[in-house]
Amino acid sequence: MKRTSLFGALLCLSPAVGAETATANAADTAWLLTATALVLFMTLPGLALFYAGLVRSKNVLSVLMQCFAITALVSVLWLLFGYSGAFGQGGALQAWYGGFGKLGLAGVDRAAVSGKLPETVFAMFQMTFAIITPALVVGGFAERMKFSAMLLFSGLWLALVYVPVCHWVWGGGWLAGLGLMDYAGGTVVHVNAGVAALVAALVLGRRRGFPDTLILPHNLTMTVTGAGMLWVGWYGFNAGSALAADGNAGMAMLVTHTGAAAGALTWMTIEWLRHGKPSVLGIVTGMVAGLGTITPASGYVGPLAALAIGVVAGGVCFVATQYIKRTLRIDDSLDVFPVHGVGGVIGTLSVGVFAAVELGGTGFSAGSMGRQLGVQAIGVLATIAWSGGLSYVLLKLIDAAIGLRVDAESETTGLDISLHEERGYDL
Repeated sequence: MKRTSLFGALLCLSPAVGAETATANAADTAWLLTATALVLFMTLPGLALFYAGLVRSKNVLSVLMQCFAITALVSVLWLLFGYSGAFGQGGALQAWYGGFGKLGLAGVDRAAVSGKLPETVFAMFQMTFAIITPALVVGGFAERMKFSAMLLFSGLWLALVYVPVCHWVWGGGWLAGLGLMDYAGGTVVHVNAGVAALVAALVLGRRRGFPDTLILPHNLTMTVTGAGMLWVGWYGFNAGSALAADGNAGMAMLVTHTGAAAGALTWMTIEWLRHGKPSVLGIVTGMVAGLGTITPASGYVGPLAALAIGVVAGGVCFVATQYIKRTLRIDDSLDVFPVHGVGGVIGTLSVGVFAAVELGGTGFSAGSMGRQLGVQAIGVLATIAWSGGLSYVLLKLIDAAIGLRVDAESETTGLDISLHEERGYDL
């Protein structure tokens, strides 16, 4: 069963609408508990380490702190209103928002069951997706945003951008009604975060010295460690989105691994041919591009399609990264948009082709390849418009209220000392 329709089934079977006698499946529950831990592992410590190694040593703690604080903040906000807005029953507004019936996780107790899962497990699993998405945005403004502004932006962005888009796609909203196929977050996570990161980079402006001064990662060992954690954690992200311990989860895991491997090898090969040497940074970035791109397709395509998607991801995201940084000179510090944003677009659109039964896929929700491609494009464009427009407005309002960017002296000194009065390394 496709994830969009499965989520709808889970919502319809929730105790709030008359399924009090439903019981959880032990095997499915065990797998989702494991998958939830894996997805949280992607942010802490996976993404935190991946990002921290890519910045300069004077900012390493600031990135770790941002990822840690976002995890804590989103966890509380998800409990208070996020889950309700994303997966509640919105009544007349159901197409747009999940409503307020589950504020504070009302009704989500030990006995509550959604489909074959305890609702506590489902809510927690979805929380981990809500955590990593604003954490990804950190890469767009790394090394120059105030900590207070980052917290305010992340909280408001969760409420006004992530929750509505999540509801549209997975909570029974209007994009689900159109038949959008997004298995694990091409639009909800990757396009959403990538566009917000690009907007943040443009609003805040470039880091001091960019692009004239070469800004290099300070600890690629840390980055590779984080990348390995992301690869492993992504199994929970995609295979967990089957919401069951079955063949769909197994195939999602297989194609996820294939996409990651293909993306890594493609990016590495392009750099090798272009510069004469393969780089560690290149192979891990290609891996992330492959993972982000296969994500929306992971429940709908077969292994050979995943191989093709991974190869395209590695090549197109490499070109996009060079174009954003070197041609447009946009300082998306850690390449969130060209990797996650562009990868999310490619992956979401690829479902409209590779989900064809003739190509080893599960078939199209919209009935035909042409119709499905149209629906996928609508989903991508709607996410870009919503995330881009609201991210811009939020950033401008926060800048007017408390200021977004640290002063020049603080940026030169480094955010570890200027914002947190701590050092990542002994001098």
